Amino acid sequence: MCGFIQRVTDNPTIIDLLEEVGLGDLVPHFAEQPPATLNFYPAFGGNDSRQLTSLITGADNVIDATWWFDCQPEGDHLAVGKRTTFNARNLDSGFWRHALNHHRGIVIATAIGESNPVGNGKQHYFMQGKRAFMLGALYRPFDNGRYASAVITRPPHERFSQFHEKSFPFFLPIDGQFVADWLSGEPLHPAAMQELDNPKLHMELEVTPVKTFKSAEKVGSVHTLHIDN
Repeated sequence: MCGFIQRVTDNPTIIDLLEEVGLGDLVPHFAEQPPATLNFYPAFGGNDSRQLTSLITGADNVIDATWWFDCQPEGDHLAVGKRTTFNARNLDSGFWRHALNHHRGIVIATAIGESNPVGNGKQHYFMQGKRAFMLGALYRPFDNGRYASAVITRPPHERFSQFHEKSFPFFLPIDGQFVADWLSGEPLHPAAMQELDNPKLHMELEVTPVKTFKSAEKVGSVHTLHIDN
């Protein structure tokens, strides 16, 4: 489960990443954002204002999308469904098929949060990238101009599972051609299918046990997750 994403807007590695993967047309959009720490949470409680902002859907396009895929238009807003769909994991399901083939997006992040059960509770982990990174996402457009979205997760990763045992966020490779194919709106390219079947960690993550994601108050030793070979 990927249930918390953070973006520090004035992190210079965001601009570096955009330029490296051929998304230079989006640099002004991200560069003009005022310095801030943006914390993103799924739309639990039916709160359609909980959005993934600046979700990249094309080489020169971004949208703000409610972080919950099961939504329906309701006036100028979205009615958030009861089905828990802020993550897209079982991609063989027809529920995701159209979006997976035609409505893929990218979330630019500088950190994520994960949790694992400990005793009767959970241990939270704040996972900060040594540089900005990209997460694969799916989105749905609606006739009222609103969007819904989900972050793609994959089956457990051997080294990541000590921090979240059930799934692994879909980190995109830092590769311009892959990004162009991912955002093409065309059915999945073989390279994307290969990456989905064999997901990898494409950047180092500094993992800190914390009380809460938002405060990031350290409660244990820091661990470094290294890039997969």
